[in-house]
Amino acid sequence: MGGQSRKWMILVATIWIQAFSGTNFDFSAYSSELKAVLGISQVQLNYLATASDLGKALGWSSGLALMYFPLWFVMFVAAFIGFFGYGIQWLVILDLISLPYFVVFFLCLLAGCSITWFNTVCFVLCIKNFPSNRPLALALTVSFNGVSAALYNLAAMAINPSSTHIYLLLNAFIPLITSIAAIVPILRQPPIDSLPSDAIKHEQLIFVVLNFLAAITGLYLLFVHSTDSSMARVIFAGAILLLVIPLGIPGVIYARKWFKKKISSSFPLQGSGLLLVDAHDLEFHKELLSRENSQINVMPYGINGDGPTLTLSLARIIGTGGASDQGCCGKIIGKHQLYMLGEEHKAGFLVKRLDFWLYYLAYFCGGTIGLVYSNNLGQIAQSLGHSSMTSTLITLYSSFSFFGRLLSAAPDFIRLKLYFARTGWLAVALVPTPIAFFLLAATGNEAAIQVGTALIGLSSGFIFAAAVSITSELFGPNSVGVNHNILITNIPIGSLVYGFLAAVIYDNNAVGASFAQHMMTDTVVCMGRKCYLSTFLWWGCLALLGLVSSVLLFLRTRPAYDRFEQNRRANLLD
Repeated sequence: MGGQSRKWMILVATIWIQAFSGTNFDFSAYSSELKAVLGISQVQLNYLATASDLGKALGWSSGLALMYFPLWFVMFVAAFIGFFGYGIQWLVILDLISLPYFVVFFLCLLAGCSITWFNTVCFVLCIKNFPSNRPLALALTVSFNGVSAALYNLAAMAINPSSTHIYLLLNAFIPLITSIAAIVPILRQPPIDSLPSDAIKHEQLIFVVLNFLAAITGLYLLFVHSTDSSMARVIFAGAILLLVIPLGIPGVIYARKWFKKKISSSFPLQGSGLLLVDAHDLEFHKELLSRENSQINVMPYGINGDGPTLTLSLARIIGTGGASDQGCCGKIIGKHQLYMLGEEHKAGFLVKRLDFWLYYLAYFCGGTIGLVYSNNLGQIAQSLGHSSMTSTLITLYSSFSFFGRLLSAAPDFIRLKLYFARTGWLAVALVPTPIAFFLLAATGNEAAIQVGTALIGLSSGFIFAAAVSITSELFGPNSVGVNHNILITNIPIGSLVYGFLAAVIYDNNAVGASFAQHMMTDTVVCMGRKCYLSTFLWWGCLALLGLVSSVLLFLRTRPAYDRFEQNRRANLLD
């Protein structure tokens, strides 16, 4: 019983870490002031945002550190890296010290690196302590990373509503304080014991309750806000209370165990719908055995013949026929199609698969473009004459990103009633992004900005949270660490490309503006819809490309998902 309660305390500690470690999401809150203090152009400011995202590409270093150091040590290294990176930037923005541009760039890179180290700690804690329900644990905890900006916005409002540099101070101290609060549960991790099936089902019901509490937290942060400092303190205290409430879960565990022991009552959950596609590697093993007994002809391909492919006609894969199979789309869908879920793909084999590059493009033109949009929220609001809305837009993006992350777990909860391949859900999640960008291009009023920001946050949040499970399912659970780090290399690349595109258009329009418009500060400031009009159109077209890529990925992987579901249901009947 003690072990069961301690692992739920670890989950709550992981939620706290994720909720306060998404410090990159509030960059737009202080970016305008940082730009003015450093006296840099929009292009140079974009490079600083790229540096933060580039730090995420160094996430492999945290995995290397875990090979030699305990988990708690890695967590505190992440906290002190962030403390150093954001703390020095805070001194710079206050003009207490003066640093050259390349040093500030390095500080932004360190700050971004700290986020990936925190994420690695959280992933390891969830996977180690919830092996039977790891997709639910990961989806829940990762969701809280999306609400970080809303929490930091509340904290800033509570301390000093008129200050923007306060965000850097909070980014430096709060993750360190959170790490100190989380150290006790992490040091007292329980031994890993296999659970009976009824205990696994009860775990899943607890996750339903926790997701319900998470939804309440998101709604609270979205709708309860105030510009008054005193009221903001009360609201922030309420948000902290909502994060503390899940600590009651261990008490529920103890009470249930006592009740079951004393009253001798049990509640078997036969036929539960909470069945996870990648929760049990045994199912992958069973599918592998069924593959060996199949009639499919497998042949080597590739330069060295080091990867399997399947000589399947498109008609056998998706049940279509006729001339359409001979078209370009039919060839793309049918070529080297994925046959089974969970097959391990080493890095060399991974980069030769068309499925991976379709997935990479969908992420690159979906979630990453939404992240770049959030980095530019401060300048977007300023250029449209809505500078006072910046904190509201940050909260809006953060809250809807949080809801998008929560929704990524929905396919696991409803799969018996509505089964749909996870890659199909990915395609659905990408639909709001181009709609939002074209809406922003069409009009620059307050309602359009708010709706567009909400849609982009919802879409990108779903993609960020679902990506780990999709990578595991398509390319193997044992290789997910390496393969997912390869996938997210698109984030710094996209941050550089998309941000550079936006910055060049912004600076060009600022140069053409009147002297009074762009000399309000020491740096060039662009005012008007023209500053981001072309950017929104370009981003919208790129988002459409990502949507097309995700649809092709779905069509190529749907047979593998359907085959997996048929085998899983057959195993349940055995």
